[in-house]
Amino acid sequence: MESINSVLSKVIYNQHGIKVTIGTIVFLIITLLATQLILRMVRILATKRLEREDKNRFKTVFTFLKYIIFSVVIVTTLDATGVKVTALLAASTALFVGIGLGMQKLFQDIISGIFILIDKTVTVDDIIEIDKKVGKITEVSLRTTKAITNDEKVLVIPNHKFLNEILFNWTQNDKLTREFVDVGVAYGTDIDFVKALLLGIAVQEAAILSHPEPNVFFEDFGDNALKFRLHFYIEDSFHVPLIKSQLRYKIYNTFQENNIQIPFPQRDVHIIQKSE
Repeated sequence: MESINSVLSKVIYNQHGIKVTIGTIVFLIITLLATQLILRMVRILATKRLEREDKNRFKTVFTFLKYIIFSVVIVTTLDATGVKVTALLAASTALFVGIGLGMQKLFQDIISGIFILIDKTVTVDDIIEIDKKVGKITEVSLRTTKAITNDEKVLVIPNHKFLNEILFNWTQNDKLTREFVDVGVAYGTDIDFVKALLLGIAVQEAAILSHPEPNVFFEDFGDNALKFRLHFYIEDSFHVPLIKSQLRYKIYNTFQENNIQIPFPQRDVHIIQKSE
């Protein structure tokens, strides 16, 4: 027993008023292992009855809290074993200041990530628009959120952007969204016929929902055209550029077949010739 005590009491570091023995290291390891075991049991019990999405959200936040708990356990354990933690912190003040300044953005992203996970600002499969870029959320983590764009490019968004900038979540309330396509026709065109053609095109498009029904609005008397807007509802906002493109193809071809002119901007130029 005395030999064990002598080994544990052997000093391995003793500088600047900080004394660390083998017993300190052993006690710290045992404490960390016990903390890890307790935290694992808590996580299992807490996530046992949660849905899969909520379970993943809880695990992400819990990982961050676990780091904080381990930090507190380490400081408390060292203090309990006689290590002067205040002297250790004082000796490392300059280092901690440098680390703090360097990791300021990192902690801002992490705190923002916790808020996002808790209040569900964005979730997986949401379609968002930020910085004039549209993407479908594929992963929400503590530091970053990943989204994939229409052209299969991956957006890696630092989480602090969701709190500092305006975010459009197209599908947070519902996956149903209302979209529109604008078109102009020449003055003198039968506007009722135009409305009927546009509604007929919308009804035939598979991606457009029949309920709520599509509608056509006479938007304005333009400089060169009568302006119409076809409103419609879809459930696949992520592919809305493709849906709008298909509609424009069909509108153009249908108008051509029915002799409806889509005008382009025109200007009358009057040349005044002065007599000498």
